[in-house]
Amino acid sequence: MRKLTRWQQLGRQILLALIGLYVLIPIWITLRLAFDGALIGRPTEFRLFPKQFSFEPLLRVLDRPYQSVEFLSLLKNSLLVSFGAAILAMLLGASLAYAFARFRFPGRQAGLFLLLLMAVLPPVAFMTPLYIVLSALGIRTTLWALVIVYAAFAMPFCIWNMRAAFQAVPKEVEEAAYLDGAGYLTTFAFITLPLALPSIAVAALIAFLMAYSEFALGWLFVEKASTVTLAMSIYSIVQTGNAQPWSQLGSLTLVISAPVVIIFILFQRTLLERLTFGAASD
Repeated sequence: MRKLTRWQQLGRQILLALIGLYVLIPIWITLRLAFDGALIGRPTEFRLFPKQFSFEPLLRVLDRPYQSVEFLSLLKNSLLVSFGAAILAMLLGASLAYAFARFRFPGRQAGLFLLLLMAVLPPVAFMTPLYIVLSALGIRTTLWALVIVYAAFAMPFCIWNMRAAFQAVPKEVEEAAYLDGAGYLTTFAFITLPLALPSIAVAALIAFLMAYSEFALGWLFVEKASTVTLAMSIYSIVQTGNAQPWSQLGSLTLVISAPVVIIFILFQRTLLERLTFGAASD
C-alpha cells in the first residue's frame, strides 16, 4: 500500500473531522433543544447550549406528549404496531424466502427482481392500493392497518435477508433429515429454521425498527388520537409550529431514539455480520 504524505494524511483527517461534525452537530442540537426550558415555540437563534437548562420538557413529554394522550398509551401503540409488523413480515415472508432459496420454478428470477424493486421503491408508491384495500376491509383507521402497512413495507427486505440465511444452511443437513423420514415441514421447522434463526432475528429487528421509526405516512391511516404512535407525535409537534415548545420535540426525539440506540449498541456486531441483503450466491 502506498504510504500517504503528511499533507495527504492531514487532508484525510480534516475530511473525517468535517464528516464527524456533520453527524454530531444535529445530535447535539437535539440535546440542546431537549433541555432548554426557555423555548416557547420554534428556536429563533442558534445556540450550542440551553438558554435555561431544565428537565421540564422531558417530564412533560413523559406525561402527555401528544394532546391529551398519555405517554404509556403512545408507547403501547408503538410497540404493538412494531412487534406486530415484524412478526407478520416474518410469518408471511419465511415460506416465500425458503422457496426462493431452495427450489427452482418458473418466474423465480422475475419474482426476485420484483421483490428487489419493491424494496427500493419509496413507501408512498404503495399508499393508494393499501388505502383502498384497508378501507374496503373496514380497518383503515385501526392499529391493525398500521401493522399491515408497515409489514408490507418491510417484507421485501426481510425476504431477501431470510433467503440468504436459508441458502447458508447446507443442503446436506436437510437431505440427512429426509433420509431419516422427516417431511419438508418437519425439516424446515426443526432443522433449517433454527440454523438460520440468528439472521432471521436480525431481519425481524430491522422490520421492527422500520415500523417503530416511521411517522409521516402513518397519518394517512389514523383519525383518532388514541391510535397515534410515539413517532407520529413528533410530526404533530412540527405541524403545530409555535403552538408547542420545540424543547418537547427534542425531548420526544431523545425518548424515541433511546431504545434504538440501546439495541444497536447491544447487537452492533451481529447486525454488521448478518446484514447481507441477499449476498449469498444464487
